[in-house]
Amino acid sequence: MTAGTSQPRIDTSRPHPARVYDWLLGGKDNYPVDQEVGEKLPPEAKDAARQNRQFMRRAAAWLAGTGVDQFLDIGTGIPTRPNLHQIVQDIAPTARIVYTDNDPIVLRHAEALLVSRPEGATDYIQADVRDPGAILDHARKFLDFDRPIALSLIALMHFVPDDQDPYGIVRTLVDALPSGSCLVMSHAASDLYAELAQMVTDEYAKGGITLGFRNRTEVGRFFDGLDLTEPGLVTAPEWYRDTTPPEPEGSGIYAAVARVP
Repeated sequence: MTAGTSQPRIDTSRPHPARVYDWLLGGKDNYPVDQEVGEKLPPEAKDAARQNRQFMRRAAAWLAGTGVDQFLDIGTGIPTRPNLHQIVQDIAPTARIVYTDNDPIVLRHAEALLVSRPEGATDYIQADVRDPGAILDHARKFLDFDRPIALSLIALMHFVPDDQDPYGIVRTLVDALPSGSCLVMSHAASDLYAELAQMVTDEYAKGGITLGFRNRTEVGRFFDGLDLTEPGLVTAPEWYRDTTPPEPEGSGIYAAVARVP
């Protein structure tokens, strides 16, 4: 595995979404500022984090089973087993995965934990989704953009508010993908549990993190021009393909997989 940049400094004075997410998943790679945010969130936030991970696992496994063997995962977060490449390479051992995150602590863990099977390969770039051009430039050196690629944006775009052009960012990324590629996305909902969504938004804001939760129509806009796979845009626990249905439960997370025509 290679890394995209030199080691930057980790800022432990401010919370970071990747480390708060790690705390919500029960991880240890976070700091008091991240724990402080997490402890003030409603209990349902831990459920949402778990649902996101489970959706990622189901979607990655399904895509690998359909023959997709290249993945661009943006907003990777701190590695939590099983990681995306482990799921995919168990099915397609030669698969290639590019991981991307903007938190330096993820880079440190990536070098140790995001290690490919010998038949395949993993790569990591320290970058921000708000600079899609830089991510694509790096990914083109590692992935074959003449063959289908799965673009994974799990629990990421609700950290990009409207004034930062979230739809334009996703469009730039998707437009670079060849036909047959897929967009895999989960996104926090503003309209399913509105009071809880506002509580989460307020607590993150106190830590200096701006959220942009969106309703179903707004999340659906990310998939404009793409072909949604069954079961369409649903809540995270409702999305599954060719597996035993997950246990029914309430969720404030939308999820979908769509193909590039």
